[in-house]
Amino acid sequence: MKKVITYGTYDLLHYGHIRLLERAKELGDYLIVGVTSDAFDKSRGKLNVKQTLAERIQAVLDTGIADQVIVEEYEGQKISDIQKYNVDIFTVGSDWEGKFDYIKKYCDVVYLSRTQGVSSTELRTSQHKFVNMAIVGCGTNSKKFYHEADNVTSVKINGVFDESTETDQWFSDIPDLTRYNTLEDSFKDNEAVYIDSLIDKRYELIMKALSAGCHVICTSPMFLKKEEAENAFALAAEKKLVLMEAIKTLYFPAFQHLLLLVESGIIGDVKDVEVSCSQNPKKYDLSNKYENCFYEWGGLAMMPIVKILGTDMKQLHIFNADNDEVGSFTRGIMQYDSCIGSFKVSKGYKSESTLVITGSKGYIYVPAPWWKTEYFEIRNEDLKETRKFFYEYQGEGLRYEILDFLELIDNSEFISKFTPNDTIAITEVVENFNCQKESR
Repeated sequence: MKKVITYGTYDLLHYGHIRLLERAKELGDYLIVGVTSDAFDKSRGKLNVKQTLAERIQAVLDTGIADQVIVEEYEGQKISDIQKYNVDIFTVGSDWEGKFDYIKKYCDVVYLSRTQGVSSTELRTSQHKFVNMAIVGCGTNSKKFYHEADNVTSVKINGVFDESTETDQWFSDIPDLTRYNTLEDSFKDNEAVYIDSLIDKRYELIMKALSAGCHVICTSPMFLKKEEAENAFALAAEKKLVLMEAIKTLYFPAFQHLLLLVESGIIGDVKDVEVSCSQNPKKYDLSNKYENCFYEWGGLAMMPIVKILGTDMKQLHIFNADNDEVGSFTRGIMQYDSCIGSFKVSKGYKSESTLVITGSKGYIYVPAPWWKTEYFEIRNEDLKETRKFFYEYQGEGLRYEILDFLELIDNSEFISKFTPNDTIAITEVVENFNCQKESR
């Protein structure tokens, strides 16, 4: 028996997929089809897959062409599968020609020409809303957001607005990007905006964007006061618009897997979440208190605490090591009924920027810098039993939060990974910190 194996995502299965499967089957007697897992697709930058793994597997089975369907979960699995199933021929579409020549050491490799005139990308684009966006504010992530959006189907960044004179300088290498003259111009002909301004400007910009009928994704933390957060989410709900806090790490494949493992109880009952974010740049501005380390890192540092321990915080203690407006070193303790979350943020001082989640059966360790989570470990008393997990993310990582933002716009039943209650919980801490600074 001559065995043939092929792989694909098979999202929105169409005639082109079916024809490739038929021709693959004709190469031998027994066809094995590998369907990529959701996590593997995201880890290699394949975004906007619309169907679940179960739906895609069922679609392949329903063709009646495959003799066996397996799941592809990691880079390098192809060689393992070829050896495991005694495969004679590996085949894939001709657009990958040369990419898999290394497999010729293990079996024959055949590249099949694809059916012209049909593609999953075109189907996804035609079936789902295309979103035009503007960038408001020239913050540290605005240019990254522009470039990352290029990797997500069905979104286009049309222009940028900043009330300062920094726009041309910040986007000098993108001359074709429209520079809007006014904030109102950035709302015209755009369904959504990305806001990346200083925190004291965000609430006003968010409310104006929502009032103009635009969906909003905004740099974290979004608000200085709990009342502002409540008002903004109320307006978004009234107008049936999406308001989303942008914390890219939350959307990484590795971090999502980490949260699932915690929820599964693999480390038992969680007692403590300890987070550190530090940076020691050569230069940083001490003139504006809204550029301090807490307003820059606070939302990110509190995110794991809120996502793992919840929003029902009982007590809060915030300590500022430096008695200045900038607040270059801040430690916070968030106390719950039976567990504690602690965070440390600093600019101008350097420490080990790790994330540690303590449980009754073990703990999860994410090495520095934890906010670039690709790798983490589950440890216990016996270090020989340490389990290691690696899920790579692509680019700067913002593409994953952009994808979720588009899903929220496109599908009213899609569940947000960062809820309004999560944002309000973080905002309460921000407000407490801000009140301390003002009453100093």
